Amino acid sequence: MRAASRKQAATGLTDTARRIIRLNYGFQLLFNLLWWMPVFYAYQKAAGLSDGQIFGIQSIYYVAFCLFEIPTGLIADRIGTRNCLRAGAVVMTAANLAPVVSASYTGFLVHFLAIAAGRSLTSGAASAYLYDGLRAEKCDDHYLKAEGTARALGLVAKVVCWPLVGPLMAVAHPTPYVLSAASAAGSVVCAVALPRIAGADGRTEKGDAARRGGAFLRDAGTALRCVASSRWLALVMVQGVAIFTLSRICQVNLFQPILLDHGIAEASHGGVMAAMTVAEAVASARPQWLSRRLPPVAWVSILSLALAGSLAAMTFGGPWAVVVLLCVFAAATGFAYPIQRKLVNDAVPADAPRATLLSVESIVDRAVCALAAIAAGAYLAAGRLDALLWHSALATAVLLGVFQLLLRSGVVRREPGGRAAPPHPPAGTPAGAGGRPGTERIRARRPR
Repeated sequence: MRAASRKQAATGLTDTARRIIRLNYGFQLLFNLLWWMPVFYAYQKAAGLSDGQIFGIQSIYYVAFCLFEIPTGLIADRIGTRNCLRAGAVVMTAANLAPVVSASYTGFLVHFLAIAAGRSLTSGAASAYLYDGLRAEKCDDHYLKAEGTARALGLVAKVVCWPLVGPLMAVAHPTPYVLSAASAAGSVVCAVALPRIAGADGRTEKGDAARRGGAFLRDAGTALRCVASSRWLALVMVQGVAIFTLSRICQVNLFQPILLDHGIAEASHGGVMAAMTVAEAVASARPQWLSRRLPPVAWVSILSLALAGSLAAMTFGGPWAVVVLLCVFAAATGFAYPIQRKLVNDAVPADAPRATLLSVESIVDRAVCALAAIAAGAYLAAGRLDALLWHSALATAVLLGVFQLLLRSGVVRREPGGRAAPPHPPAGTPAGAGGRPGTERIRARRPR
């Protein structure tokens, strides 16, 4: 007992908090370890699918992901985030086995639709569970490091495991999908072992009786009212759009076109991707390296500008400069993601359906990303890659400029508890009401 007390005093973590963090590491690593990722295009081509079928499935996947995000966030807030993580891990395990059972167009379509369902079940629930669990243990100061380290461990696992896929496929062709299913099954074990958490007001993660008995629309309406009534929450979500869109478009859609445009052969693309992954993993694990002289919201803006600047600078550099800039881009992404995640979680009011709101953020991010992908395709088809990079940088700068202008002009300001309110409450407004009668019930508490 004394040893445990000394350990808690040294780390600031309770035994339950340490268990939550460690199991979250295991869940995030195993759930997202998709062994088939580097070879799925070639695997589907070998199965007889055409390019039109392969990219058609990808298009359906992104649309399905956005659609699934709507009900799954609501489900998480009704059945509990822990149960939602379990369900998502089970679905992901089955999804990775679909191509093994049927290596056909139907099999791969079912595979990606199930992945969209599994990932949407966990996209908001995982962050919400970690945040609420640490807050219930009064260890919420450790959330940022825990979120970043979990992401870093997952990225390192990919760097280690992905080079093994080719040799393993030579032994048994379906190995990437079998190993992905085994990893997802391991995440089921982690999800089952997660402890039940209690809210700050004594409620369990399942919510009160009114929420359990209410309709899904009630939670959806509450979430939308929270966004509408909190300018700070809405703006923080919008600020995150720049990070998500730039990182996805660069690392998925523009990665190979940029390298090929600078004469970097396909044989070197894997090495460049590994270097970027290492840079992102190191930065994700150490967001605390950033100076505390600036608030987190300022750091997110600065890192977003770093992403935009890296893209624009690629139009001037040679092959080695582009590789360095891509690694800088990846490192800025690694720093930004956990900070942005904490900003959004801090801005969510205490009585609001957290997982639903995080799903709303995910829907907004992916919707903008889908539009950006269409625009990127049009630019590339016209042979205007440099213009695309510059226009992406300028659009990001304009978005962040408007964001900072709203903050500095006083139109939106952050309250100590994470909410934002008008700078001048109407006369006669009770102290602490923030100028919005009727919203006191969902006001966020001061972080502890």
